[in-house]
Amino acid sequence: MKKIKGIARNTLRFILEVSRSSYPNEFAGLLQAEDGIISEVLILPGTESGESSALLHLFMMPNISTVGSVHSHPRGIVRPSNADIQMFGKTGNYHIIAGYPFDLQSWKCFNSEGEERELQIIDD
Repeated sequence: MKKIKGIARNTLRFILEVSRSSYPNEFAGLLQAEDGIISEVLILPGTESGESSALLHLFMMPNISTVGSVHSHPRGIVRPSNADIQMFGKTGNYHIIAGYPFDLQSWKCFNSEGEERELQIIDD
């Protein structure tokens, strides 16, 4: 498992902006890291997005390494559902949920069991 130091500020801004522009639908993607910093969001082809869920088709994932996932909660509840936790275990150990209003105070990171974890924002 890769040791993650944090998330690049521009990557977090991208996540919040895409979440905002997808509203009222959910947005979902996968996280990639370089040199221990989450710096990329991979959006899989065929991802389905609605007001109450986003469905990632993991079979569409190319043969690449991911450290976790990201998705939005348009209703603003920034904690994982049971369905979220089931998906977390398939994609890594860093999972970001961005909640409405999609600002720097309305997101959290969780481990694959759904427990909140700290994730430092790193200036890039």
